[in-house]
Amino acid sequence: MTLSPSGFLTIGSSQLEYRMIGPAPDAAPTIVMLHEGLGSAALWGDFPDRLQAATGAGVFVYSRAGYGASSPAKLPRPLDYMQIEALDVLPKLLDAIGFRRGVLLGHSDGGSIAAVYAGGIADHRVRAIALLAPHFIVEDLSVASIAEIKTAYETTEFRAKLSRWHRDVDNAFYGWNGAWLDPKFRAWDISDYLAYVRVPVAIIQGADDQYGTLRQVEIAQEECYCPVDATILPGVGHSPHREAAEATLTVLRDFYSAVIDMRDQPTGRAA
Repeated sequence: MTLSPSGFLTIGSSQLEYRMIGPAPDAAPTIVMLHEGLGSAALWGDFPDRLQAATGAGVFVYSRAGYGASSPAKLPRPLDYMQIEALDVLPKLLDAIGFRRGVLLGHSDGGSIAAVYAGGIADHRVRAIALLAPHFIVEDLSVASIAEIKTAYETTEFRAKLSRWHRDVDNAFYGWNGAWLDPKFRAWDISDYLAYVRVPVAIIQGADDQYGTLRQVEIAQEECYCPVDATILPGVGHSPHREAAEATLTVLRDFYSAVIDMRDQPTGRAA
């Protein structure tokens, strides 16, 4: 299919909004960006455009069901919603856009989804994964911070601010928050997938991340048999691409250059 610069894709029963920046998947490697648990295509801001300029790759961003202008999600979300997204939805989306080769770049929930995809599906088109503040297990710190944000959502202007980015803000917020605060979610653990990742991994983690500790990075280093390049940014919280954009761009640019060789440059042919 021919991708417009923006629009909607029909994946299953959902309409998913997207942006395509730079060359199309049949003309160059593509970086597919997977947003955080309260994110959307628009909430990435200008970071996708800056990433495209830094790498020369095509950059594809989209909002998962329940986020942005995409179709709402059915609530409550199943507690394995990230695995479902990685193993059922994402393969269909990559096929729909004509993905040929490139990198999955995920933030927070999106990072977890990228890791599950790389470990759960043997997709030769994915040459590497880059993870910003991913989580592989549930930590006490994560649950405490997510409980705090629920209070803020219900008692402050946070809901109104978040509604700028989501057509159905309650669907977006409670779909994510409700799953994470379910007592059964404490058993959520995707670390087994890491042992099956067969491509290079880059992790960028803020030293002051309020949603996860450096234990998340250690798990990846312990479980992955493939190279794991970890960058810890001092004084940075859960959103390295917002709080330390230049440093994050530099790491991602250098990682992209290392994992995408000249054979993957624009040819117009499938890899």
